[in-house]
Amino acid sequence: MEASIDEIAEGIFRLSVHVPDVAPPAGLTFNHFLLRGEEPMLFHAGLRRMFPILRAAVARLMPPERLRWIAFGHFEADECGAMNEWLAVAPNAQVAHGQTGCMTSLHDMADRTPRILADGERIELGLGLAVRYLDTPHIPHGWDAGVLLEERTGTLLCGDLFTQLGSGPALTRGDIVGPAAATEDMFNFSSLNPGMGTTIRRLAGLAPGRLALMHGPTFEGDGAAALRALAEDYDRRIGDRFAAAGLAAAGAGLSPSRP
Repeated sequence: MEASIDEIAEGIFRLSVHVPDVAPPAGLTFNHFLLRGEEPMLFHAGLRRMFPILRAAVARLMPPERLRWIAFGHFEADECGAMNEWLAVAPNAQVAHGQTGCMTSLHDMADRTPRILADGERIELGLGLAVRYLDTPHIPHGWDAGVLLEERTGTLLCGDLFTQLGSGPALTRGDIVGPAAATEDMFNFSSLNPGMGTTIRRLAGLAPGRLALMHGPTFEGDGAAALRALAEDYDRRIGDRFAAAGLAAAGAGLSPSRP
């Protein structure tokens, strides 16, 4: 098994591994993004057991020991399982994440002290690349969740947003909302909460031209419209849950607002 490499925007490379026996029969694609600036960043450190594959992929693009930043959407094995392996390979590398993730996990789990990123904080990577960190708590699930926007190319590194099954092209202009909704129907992996729509619409306000999915293709086109459609899908799901809770409470002779 090896990672396929595609340049999805100038200086941003998608390192993709499709694992067919995860969620068969279509399998699941695991994507990792190398931003090749003067201070290179890897967004998604990947699973620990996938580290040799990803190290070989990075080595095809640059010496792995030059890696300066390691970032990811939230603390979960497929996003940061190999972060300490990367820290061992790259002596100047540092994990960068939001305050919640650093407080709850990374100060203990990372072998070097992480850099805490405030909401909206930027990291200049050089060669025209710069990323801005945005807190997205519980979107789609982790309390510590956040995303990165590469400002020059308008590429939003989405983490688990728009997760879909299967393999496919590195870039697409097709529908990513329908497949994401179908995957949510299957796995119910999102932490539905009333603030989801507001948070996702905030991301839509950035008007990204690319949406780089961790599990799925990179979407090129009207990223704001895709994000608004995803927010509407979550609004519907949350409304359905509240309605179902109300009906259940009424059937039990209780007020839905009371335990």
